[in-house]
Amino acid sequence: MRMAKFMPLLAVLVVPLIARGDPTDRKDQCFTCHQAIEDPVAAMYVTDVHFKKNISCAECHGGNSQSEDMDEAMGVQAGFVKNLQGDEISKRCARCHADAQYMKTMNSALRTDQYSKYVESVHGRTDAGGGERLVQCITCHGVHNIIPVRNPQSRVSSVHVVQTCVRCHADAAFMRKYNPALPIDQFEKYKTSEHGRRWLRGDRKVAQCVSCHGSHDILPGSDVRSSVHPINIPATCSTCHSNAQRMKEYKIPTNQLALFSESVHGKKLLEERDVSAPSCNSCHGNHGAAPPGVESISNVCGTCHALNAELFAQSPHKKAFDEGGIPECEVCHGHHYVFPPTRTMLGVKAVCSNCHYPAGASKAYAVSASMRSLADSLEAEQEAAQLLVREAEQKGMEVTEEQFKLRDVRQAQIESRTVVHSFSLEKYRAVIDRGLAASADVNREAKDAIDEYYFRRIGLGVSTLIITVLGLAIFLKIRRIERSGR
Repeated sequence: MRMAKFMPLLAVLVVPLIARGDPTDRKDQCFTCHQAIEDPVAAMYVTDVHFKKNISCAECHGGNSQSEDMDEAMGVQAGFVKNLQGDEISKRCARCHADAQYMKTMNSALRTDQYSKYVESVHGRTDAGGGERLVQCITCHGVHNIIPVRNPQSRVSSVHVVQTCVRCHADAAFMRKYNPALPIDQFEKYKTSEHGRRWLRGDRKVAQCVSCHGSHDILPGSDVRSSVHPINIPATCSTCHSNAQRMKEYKIPTNQLALFSESVHGKKLLEERDVSAPSCNSCHGNHGAAPPGVESISNVCGTCHALNAELFAQSPHKKAFDEGGIPECEVCHGHHYVFPPTRTMLGVKAVCSNCHYPAGASKAYAVSASMRSLADSLEAEQEAAQLLVREAEQKGMEVTEEQFKLRDVRQAQIESRTVVHSFSLEKYRAVIDRGLAASADVNREAKDAIDEYYFRRIGLGVSTLIITVLGLAIFLKIRRIERSGR
C-alpha cells in the first residue's frame, strides 16, 4: 500500500528515463496511433529532428510509449501530461539538452549549456506577474516541427530567424506588457540597413538578429556581459568585419577594429572604459546600420561635435565640399582612425596642404600658414608661463592665482581647435589673442613672484648682516664697560 502511493511520482521520474534508452531499440506506440488517426501533430512530427533521432513522444509528455493500451500509455500513473505549461516546457527540454552524457549517446554536437544561459538571459527572466519566464524554448524553435538550425527550413536558421524574432519584437501589444520602452520598429530599420537590404536579396552571410545579440545568452545592452554593450560592440562587429575570408566578396577592409583601437575614440572607449565615447553603432547605427554617405558624415559627427559642425556649415569649405561631393569631417580627421587633433594639423606642410597649394589657392594657403603661426605662438607662450609658475612655486611663492589663470590659456587653446572649423582667420585670431593676453599676464605675475623671492633673499641677507654687526658692536661695548669697571 505504501509503495502504491509513490507510483505516480516514480512514473514521472522513471518512465521518461526508460524512454531515453537506446534510441535504436525503441518502439513509439504514441506516434503509431496518432499517425493512424491522421493527427496533424503526427504529420508535423515526421519533419522534427527528434523524430529522426527516434525519440518518442513520451520524452516530453511522459506516459508509456511502448504500450498499445491507450489508458495505460496515457495514464496518470505513467506520468502522462497532455499539455505542458509554462516553465515546465523548457525544463523538459533541458532534461535532455543539459545532459552531456545523454547528448553524447545521441551523437549530438550541440552545447549543453543553453538552458543555463537562457535562464540568465533577458528572455529567461520571470514575467511581471511572477508566473513564468518570458520566453520558452518552443517560442523560437517550434514544438513538434523542430528542425536543426543549419536546415534553411528551421525557424532559427539564417533564412527565418529574423521573422522569428519579429513575431514578438514587432508586436506592440506583446512588447507593451514586458518592455514598453523597447522600440518595435527594429525590423523596419533593419530593412533599410546594408545588412537588411542584402538579407532581403537572399544573402544569408550578412548579420541578422542573433549575429549581434546572440541566441540563448541574450542580455540587455546595459549589461557589461552583453555582446551589444557599448564596450563590447567593436568586438561583436569585428566577428564578421575582421574576417578576411568573409569580407572578401564584399570588398570591405578588415582592419577597422585595429584602426579604431588606436583612434582617440577607441582609446577612450576600450582603454579608459568610457561608455560615452563613440562605438561602431554611434556612427553607423544599430538596426539601421549603413555606411555614412557624403552628406551624412558631418551630421553623424555633429551629433557629438555640435559646435564644430555648426561652424563648418558656415565656413567657405561647406559649399566647396558640397559642390565637389567631398566628405566633410573625415577628409581632415579620418574615420575609423580618428587621431587626436593638434596644431600640427594646420599649416602649409600638414593636412591643409593636401588641397591648398601656393599657386592655386594663395589666400587659403596664407590663412593656413597664419593659423599655424598663431597656434605655435600660443603653445610657446603657454609653455613659458607654465615654467615660470612652476619655478615660482618651487621657490615657495604663492602662485594659486597664476595657476588658475593658466586655465584661461588652456581654455583658449581648446576653443581655438573648435573655432578653426570656421576657417576664418579673424575669428581664430580673436581666440588666440585672448590666450596670449592671459599667458602674458601669467608670465608677468610669475616673474614678479620670482623677483620678490630674490628681493626677500637680499633683504634677509642685508638684515642678517646688520643684526650681526649690531650684535658684535654691543658685545664689544659690553666688554669695554667691563674693563673700565675693573
